[in-house]
Amino acid sequence: MAALVVLHALVAALAPLLSPRLGRRVFLWCAVAPAAAAAWALWHAPSVVDGEVLTQSITWVPELGLTLSFRFDTFSLLMVALVSGVGLLVFLYASSYFAGSERPKLGVFAAELTLFAGAMFGLVTADNLFLIFVFWELTAITSYFLIGYDDDRSSAREAARQAILITSAGGLALLAGFVLLSQAAGTASLHELLASPPSGGVVPAALVLVLIGAMTKSAQVPFHSWLPSAMEAPTPVSAYLHSATMVKAGIYLVARFSPAFAGEAVWRPLVLTIGVATMLVGGYRALRQTDLKLLLAYGTISQLGFMFLLFGTGSAAAIEAGAALLLAHGLFKAALFLTVGIVDHQAHTRDLRELSGLGRRLPVLAAAAGVAAASMAGIPLLFGFVAKELALESYIDGPLGVLANTSVLVGIVVGSILTVAYSCRFVWGAFATKPVDAGAVPIGPAVARPTRPFVAPVLLLGAVTIVLGVVPALAAPLVFGAARALEPSIDSGTLALWHGLSAALGLSAITWAAGGGLFAARVPVARLQSKLPAIPGSQRGYRGSIALLNRTAGAVTGVVQSGSLPTYLAIIVATVLLAPGLALALGGRWPDELLVAESPMQLVVVGLLVVTGISTVLVRRRFVAVLLVGAVGYLVGILFVIQGGPDLALTQFLVETLTVVVFVLVLRHLPERFSVQGWRLANAGRAAVAIGLGTFVTLFTLVAGGSRGLEGISEGLVDRALSEGGGRNVVNVVLTDFRALDTLGEISVLTVAALGITSLLLAGRGRRAPESSVGAEEPE
Repeated sequence: MAALVVLHALVAALAPLLSPRLGRRVFLWCAVAPAAAAAWALWHAPSVVDGEVLTQSITWVPELGLTLSFRFDTFSLLMVALVSGVGLLVFLYASSYFAGSERPKLGVFAAELTLFAGAMFGLVTADNLFLIFVFWELTAITSYFLIGYDDDRSSAREAARQAILITSAGGLALLAGFVLLSQAAGTASLHELLASPPSGGVVPAALVLVLIGAMTKSAQVPFHSWLPSAMEAPTPVSAYLHSATMVKAGIYLVARFSPAFAGEAVWRPLVLTIGVATMLVGGYRALRQTDLKLLLAYGTISQLGFMFLLFGTGSAAAIEAGAALLLAHGLFKAALFLTVGIVDHQAHTRDLRELSGLGRRLPVLAAAAGVAAASMAGIPLLFGFVAKELALESYIDGPLGVLANTSVLVGIVVGSILTVAYSCRFVWGAFATKPVDAGAVPIGPAVARPTRPFVAPVLLLGAVTIVLGVVPALAAPLVFGAARALEPSIDSGTLALWHGLSAALGLSAITWAAGGGLFAARVPVARLQSKLPAIPGSQRGYRGSIALLNRTAGAVTGVVQSGSLPTYLAIIVATVLLAPGLALALGGRWPDELLVAESPMQLVVVGLLVVTGISTVLVRRRFVAVLLVGAVGYLVGILFVIQGGPDLALTQFLVETLTVVVFVLVLRHLPERFSVQGWRLANAGRAAVAIGLGTFVTLFTLVAGGSRGLEGISEGLVDRALSEGGGRNVVNVVLTDFRALDTLGEISVLTVAALGITSLLLAGRGRRAPESSVGAEEPE
């Protein structure tokens, strides 16, 4: 499994290099990675479906217990079928989608899409919580670049920024939840955590944080605004990330956690409320869209709410229905997004008000899209119908109690009615022959027909939807195996097209009739929607939140960043006095013997330090003050010599010499004397802070020096310097061996600073005005 993740990274790394030679065929090269993952999953599918679990663990930092752990069960197999199976079709589709377009960054785009595929594969196979989080964030980062691919458009940049702000905020909540859960359970292994789930204490708060992370990634209300905005991305991105894979990452997480934690008091109320609200809001918004891609985006939000609801319930029947809907949704929604890409590519518009007669021009594409839309609406003989029947049955006699079951069931029925209506709206808007605005030419009858490879992925997804709908038993091992991987008490079952005259079938008939009637009455419904009070949209909420955040940040910055250096220093010093100073005064343990000095010479040097420091504050000439500051540094260096540290003393002398030289160079641009100010109340406060800090540092040093209870590490460093560091000079060994990375960091900082200073000097020299030559003529 780790090798497949690495394979995705290697293929992605080579894509930009191969792109100039391959052109749009670079997507065929990148398809190697998901094809290999799909082939690997297919090879292991028989044994995994039978109950075998593949594991892999790579030790990373054993001292910290960090391992790269992977686990492949049947639910992971279902997710890989979507991530790599649908991903393979999307890569093949992209090679046709970008035909005839001059895209200078096509290789980079293909690489980013491949990296995303690898991150999703790693996410659904990782077994360590923090490894899951790493892949989780990688999907957010790659999604950011993919959404903002057309970065010359401000709308694409804003959409990418919105997506990463919302999903990354959820990622931080998810990380906090993972930390709390791993601490409560004593393990970061996902399967160990779920096998023996902790309870009480911080667990409810941790679960809320995990759910917030899942809600942001899967576009649940109120965090769903980023998904419609993400439609700025090219259609292959929308079909892959925002229908079949990335948005299901949150669903995947809820599905894993729900069987173990559904009994917690905070879980079901939150999940059921959010799921129903998302399903209804998404369906309602979809009915108002005229852009086919936005229509599908809001439809995706609605379906994600449906899956969030099913998996979050935690009952065996709901989990089985969730697994079936997860597979069905990946098939029909990917097909529909790919269809929109073909329509946009050929007709150069996605506006259903301009399209007319496209179904007659492209009958094969219209038929395949009609099959996918019918599956989304839950029409019989299609796999979407099978999944929706399972969902309805799971709540007819569900585990939530009569009131809760009824409420959720009503929400599902209303959401399904909206689904039927916007499914009809999609097919009608894209392919029907209908009147357009007066004076406008209908777009459809004269569009160029797409190539067969361009349409092939849509046809294949539609064919699979029909086959699994007519013979659902073919999907039963995968669906029930995935459900059993989540909830071991689930037995193997069968998927059937006909369950007799059941309550679920009656509810389905109601959704078909009501949804069809809602679509047929689209004109009066649209008129009614326009008269209803405007409901604040998610986009307005997002922009309002960002505006409020910016105003708050500006106000806070205006207070805490006043531009006054004395104020900054006073705050820092006061913080030092109030925090550790108060702790020292109230809880400090004073040693029996205070070590003031080890020799009379130290007292003499310290006395000179005190006199020199006070003189620095009292003098009025800047040059004298600089010399006194340098004298303080030299006296500290003398203390190092007394203590037997000549190398430290040498460093101190060099630094002080350089500092004095720099100060002297700067002084020529400043007045000779400090300005004299009369005594003010502010001076008294500053004096009090300064005296308080000096007293605190003195006392703290005395207490710390006399309270050492453990042996110092210096003896260990001396003993190990030659044997492990290969040197007799202990200080050099510490700097170059024991603290090598720290020293490298310090050297890097100095190097960067030197480069910056050199650049400033050269830039200043370049801007210097040339001196006029002697005898040059003055301009007239």
